[in-house]
Amino acid sequence: MLDKLASASVIARTGFLAAVLCACAVPAYAAALDRPVQLALSEIKKEELPKAAETAPAKPDEKAPAGTAPAAPPAASEPKPATPPEKPAAPAAAQEKKAPEAPAAKENDAAGAPRSNPALPNVPEGSPPPHVEYDVTKLPFPVQKMRELIIAAAKTGSLESLRPLIGSGDDMTMLSLADTDGDPIAYLKSLAGDTDGQEILAIAIDILNSGYVHLDAGTPDELYVWPYFFAYPLDKLDAKQRVELFQIVTAGDYDEMKQFGTYVFYRLGITPKGRWRFFVNGD
Repeated sequence: MLDKLASASVIARTGFLAAVLCACAVPAYAAALDRPVQLALSEIKKEELPKAAETAPAKPDEKAPAGTAPAAPPAASEPKPATPPEKPAAPAAAQEKKAPEAPAAKENDAAGAPRSNPALPNVPEGSPPPHVEYDVTKLPFPVQKMRELIIAAAKTGSLESLRPLIGSGDDMTMLSLADTDGDPIAYLKSLAGDTDGQEILAIAIDILNSGYVHLDAGTPDELYVWPYFFAYPLDKLDAKQRVELFQIVTAGDYDEMKQFGTYVFYRLGITPKGRWRFFVNGD
């Protein structure tokens, strides 16, 4: 009887303990369902570790978010020694620079610039006398034509007949060695000894009926000039040529010209293309 009571007591205690254990295990089990399973660090595979977020370099104008430590500046590279600029080559020994001397102008230099005034006396000292020509048929046709037009206009007795031949503007015939203003016909009248200017017309006819010279052939100054005395040394004139000269000037004029050493009375020039280039008097 006592043994049965002892067994019943043991069974009762055992059941009580089992009930208590069950009561404690249920909440623990429920809590375990809500919490994730914790793994040991050794059980986490390396590829499962989260990758560290790559920190983009902050732009100059952007501010790093609060609480973020500023990224360390990149290590400065060692500065390279500055390469000294190359020094310009040392100039050669200083020498005084002289302006190049202009080559002496040649009388018949086809490439040279035209003379400033082709109507000036053109008798180089010591030069041989030029060839004198009297045959007007040897003249280029444009030159022949202009000569005939001037003679025909002069024979009318009116200076106005020369106006179309003198022209105007840059192509106007040179009537003086100096600049002239105003009407060219009025200027020619002022040079004449008479009021209507017939003396000038007579001089033009006499000059164009004398011998002529062809000067500076093949150059910008190429001209056919009357009378030939313009380019002929006066001290080399023979008796026949002095007679031809006195048909144009007086003996007194000739003596004055000898002091200048050149002919300085009226002369008339025509270009190979038939342009009346000049009709002037004086030196």
